[in-house]
Amino acid sequence: MTSQTEISTLPELQAEVARLREELTMRDQLVQQLSQELFRLVKGNANAAPSGELSERQQTEMRSLREQLQGVEEQVEFYQTQISDRDSEIQQLRHSMQEMTDRAKMLEQVVQELPRVYHDKFEQRMVTVREKVAMIQRENRQLHAELKSVSYRLAVRNRQSNQLDLPSFPRIGGNSPIPTFGNA
Repeated sequence: MTSQTEISTLPELQAEVARLREELTMRDQLVQQLSQELFRLVKGNANAAPSGELSERQQTEMRSLREQLQGVEEQVEFYQTQISDRDSEIQQLRHSMQEMTDRAKMLEQVVQELPRVYHDKFEQRMVTVREKVAMIQRENRQLHAELKSVSYRLAVRNRQSNQLDLPSFPRIGGNSPIPTFGNA
């Protein structure tokens, strides 16, 4: 994975590559000019000295031009290598940026789906809670009905026990008066 600083250097790298390409173009023009000058000198020397002998000054100038040409060619090769390296680095950064963009989109989608997922899981858990509440309410109604029944039976039993069990005496004769103890 690339860091944020690497991604932020992408425009800087592109600017650097553009600058190097401009320098390379300038160097190519310089090489072209040196080649033309060298060709002109060689051709001019061929016309001036048919015997194949060059003056000391011309030989020094040709050596100098060849050295300059070799230096320019080395610089061109160096800049081409740098441009190639920068291009591959830019490609890697673009690839990394694409991967990060894709991952960010995936994470955004996951975040958007989270409320629905949590709602569904909550509903699944609530089903068992609702079932337990319904079962407890049924048991509560059943126990309440049993309590009423037991209370009613106790109340009936209490009423029956509140009546005094008085002995009943047999009646003698028909309407006989109740004996009294006299005037005692």
